[in-house]
Formats: sequence, C-alpha cells, structure tokens
Amino acid sequence: MAVNTKIALVTGGSRGLGKNMAIAIAKKGIDVIITYNSKKEEADMVVKEIESLGQRAASLQLNVAKSDTFDAFLGEVKATLKNIFNTDKFDFLVNNAGIGIHKPFIETTETDFDELSNIQFKGPFFLTQKSLNVMNDGGGIVNISTGLARFSFPGYAAYASMKGAMETLTKYQAKELGARKIKVNIVAPGAIETDFGHGAVRDNEQLNQHIASLTALGRVGLPDDIGGVVAFLCTEDARWVNAQRIEVSGGMML
Repeated sequence: MAVNTKIALVTGGSRGLGKNMAIAIAKKGIDVIITYNSKKEEADMVVKEIESLGQRAASLQLNVAKSDTFDAFLGEVKATLKNIFNTDKFDFLVNNAGIGIHKPFIETTETDFDELSNIQFKGPFFLTQKSLNVMNDGGGIVNISTGLARFSFPGYAAYASMKGAMETLTKYQAKELGARKIKVNIVAPGAIETDFGHGAVRDNEQLNQHIASLTALGRVGLPDDIGGVVAFLCTEDARWVNAQRIEVSGGMML
C-alpha cells in the first residue's frame, strides 16, 4: 500500500448516499473513515466492502447533532489515523450525515427546527472547523445540499433553509481556507431512492412517478448517481473546482 494514499472522512457513511459515497471514494484509490450514529453493524459491513476493494477503512460512532462531542470524536480520529493508517492527518471531509423532516412551514415546531439546525448546519459548521487541525493542506471539503434549495416542494421549509445556509457557508469556507489550498464544494442531490425521509421517494409510487415527470432524464435518482460525483471532488481531476454548487438531479424542475 502506498504511503501517500489520501484519506477521506465521510459522516453518515453506513447507509444510503453516504455508503455510496464512501465506496465510490474507495474506488478512486482513497482510504476511508466513515461515521455512523447507531448502525454499527451496517458500518462494519461498509468497512469490509471498502477493504475488499483494496483500500483501508475504519468506522467511528458520531452523532453530528452533539457538537460538544466533536473534540472527543476527533481524538478518536487521531488515534485511528495512527493505528490503522500510520499517519496523523486526513485529506477530505465529506459532511453527509443528515436527516429529513417533512412538515408544512406552519406546523414546524421549534424542536423540529433545532434538530434540523443542529444536524444540518451547526454540526457540519463546527465539525469542519475543529477538523481543520487534523486535515492536510491541499485537501478538500465536500458539503451536501439538496435540489430543494433551488426549487421548492411544500413541507421542506426548514430542511431546505438549513441547506441554503450550507451553500452560503461553502463559499465562505472556500474563500477563507484557500490559503491552505483546501477546496470546498457542495453537492446538491435531487430526489433519490433511499430510506431518507422514511423512504418516501423510493416507496411512494405516485410521488416517484411525479418526480420522474419533472426530471429531464425521466426518472428518479439512485444512490449510484451521487457517490461518483462526490468521489470526483476528492481527486486530482477536480483540483481547480472550488466554491461550486453542483446539482446532481438529472435536470429537475428546469
């Protein structure tokens, strides 16, 4: 194994889009640390899949809603980097972990709002800030947004607003971290067939067909449509891509 192999940290990498991103990144020859909130067994399966591709991998528990745990978590990251990867820093941070709350604006509670804010905005804001001491210069950060920050479907006012905040933050991070040659981009998936949001897009045939009818390529997205784009942003081919919002939606709501 090459000593100079790059390492990516993918939050929420045990299932769904995060799992797909982690595996796609590994296929680019990059080692991967994934985090999981509660599904340790699923995370361990992803680690084994990455190892079967010839890359090193590890999984760590993290609840991105609890920013007061980030210092301890990054201590675990440092120990993992030393013990498994024989290094002291990683190169790419993918802020993927998240949840969706589907409620009309008028019914959204402060509890809903605070939960979304902690997981979708405050969490990645401070995890990224604290991770900078454990990141190499010349690496990259990939934030995750949503097509819903550009177009609107009722019921996502709070969720999409947090993602809009992440899109603005991405530009500021790119500007301020440029001196360290750290690139920061944000990927905005369209509607994807996963268990996200209780699997609504995947399991509700009427909703699935409706979204397909609004998409230029005529279908709903799949996890495999997203991971490769995130992986690309972790490669040398993307060295001049910075501060960009890349929507991966098949052309929704054009």
